[in-house]
Amino acid sequence: MLIAGPSAVNGVKKVVAERGLRGGEWRMTQHGAVLQGYNNELVEFMEDLRMQKEELNKEIQQAEEEKNKLQHEIQVLSEKLEYVCENLAQKVASRNELDKSLAEIEAAYMKILDSSRSLLNVVKKQVGSLKYTPELKTNVT
Repeated sequence: MLIAGPSAVNGVKKVVAERGLRGGEWRMTQHGAVLQGYNNELVEFMEDLRMQKEELNKEIQQAEEEKNKLQHEIQVLSEKLEYVCENLAQKVASRNELDKSLAEIEAAYMKILDSSRSLLNVVKKQVGSLKYTPELKTNVT
């Protein structure tokens, strides 16, 4: 047995009243009206689903565009990061070479300072031992 909503039943009653239908005719009309009501609702639901699908397709397209944009930005940033990392590695290597050179220069300078100090000490000792002492002249005849 078909169950009709209030609008379908009212529609059937209106048709029955207009056509003056009885018995089996009325039941057929009632079933037809109920079926038409179901059909109308089904068409309405299908149209709503189509609209939802269309809206969802738009959202999917926007999301795909955003994804592609972000992937491109990631690609660009990855390339920049690679360049910066290579540049940084070169600078660190240069700094390490400078550190090594500075250490060698400082060590050589310290040797020069030590040698200068030693030389100064030697000179001071020699000057200290060369004190001027006047010699007495003796008349040896």
